[in-house]
Amino acid sequence: MAIASITDFFEEIIRDLHASLYLALGGSLEEDNLDWSAYAIELASTAIKILILLAIIGFFYWLAIYLIKRNSERLHMNERRVKVARSVLRYIWIVASLIAVMSQVNFEPETVKATAKACIWAGIYYILWTSSGQIIHKVLQHYGLNASIEQLLKNVLSVLLLVLGLASVMAQFGFDIVSLVAGLGIAGLAVGFAAQSTLANFIAGITILLEQSFQVGDWVNINGNEGRVVVIALRTTHVLTRDNITVIIPNSNVASSEVTNITSKNFIRFDIRMRIAFEDDIEKAREEILQVLKDTDAVLNRPEPSATVAEIGEYGVFFIIRFWVKPASVARMPKIKEDLQEKIKVAFDAANISTPYPHMRLLMPKDVDYPIATKPFETTTQLVSDEIALTKNND
Repeated sequence: MAIASITDFFEEIIRDLHASLYLALGGSLEEDNLDWSAYAIELASTAIKILILLAIIGFFYWLAIYLIKRNSERLHMNERRVKVARSVLRYIWIVASLIAVMSQVNFEPETVKATAKACIWAGIYYILWTSSGQIIHKVLQHYGLNASIEQLLKNVLSVLLLVLGLASVMAQFGFDIVSLVAGLGIAGLAVGFAAQSTLANFIAGITILLEQSFQVGDWVNINGNEGRVVVIALRTTHVLTRDNITVIIPNSNVASSEVTNITSKNFIRFDIRMRIAFEDDIEKAREEILQVLKDTDAVLNRPEPSATVAEIGEYGVFFIIRFWVKPASVARMPKIKEDLQEKIKVAFDAANISTPYPHMRLLMPKDVDYPIATKPFETTTQLVSDEIALTKNND
């Protein structure tokens, strides 16, 4: 008795699965009779209709592609326009194939109609998205704005088109877009409170891009970090130093700091200091310095460099040497200064111009007999203070 009950239980499960499969395939139950042969014929007929429709749509798609390819020169279509036309035709082919299949697989007419409208809206927003980059590039190029603002506008417009596109597609299927947008607004407000620092950096990044106080490629000094600006993102600014180290600075810090844009002009002035002895000829030293500057490729002839006496100090005559360079030479400025100092020193040596250094001279009276040391390497220091004069000599 128990075995028979178990057998009936499993047979009932099998019958339910059989009926569920039949219903899932689109069949209908009438008095518990499952007519698989009739339904198989119906499925085969539907499949043949779908194949015929897909073949017709595919033929027109192939014909359109063939005509565009053969008549592209006559229609004055370059490679980019041909690629765009093929993309549009491919999208139409896919949408038409989808609608054809849905119309033959017992979908509700309202669903098919909504799908067609949603595909049309999606295609329109896709065309706007693909063409927006070129439009923004032409507009910014006309007004002379930099690439960072272009990237910012592209990102903002892409997000805006994506949101509007999703909203338009979902609206075709009966979604309440107003409630959805309101919910997103509340969620965005909560996220904004939770990420205040990120939003501050984001707003500062937009301000930096709009003000254009510095651009990508400029050599700047931000909070003691000197280097070339390589990235201006919405949250951070990246500065590449001379040591090939990337310093990432939050935009909020950049906006509130003193920023020195070294390469904002066409040429920049730098200076170094050199000194000569008191007895050397100042004019001759100046000629040697200016000749070295003239022979250095990185130094500009216009504006003219200069070498003037900045100070007559304790150890000699100090020259301040001012020269101008192009912005491209700023990254090599420490090396340029070092080479100039070395070349000027060599030129001074060749012209018998001495470079003074601090030293002491010991003066002793000649008529005084000094004790002789009685041991090797021993010296005597029993001298009267008024018999020895220590003076500083600067030669």
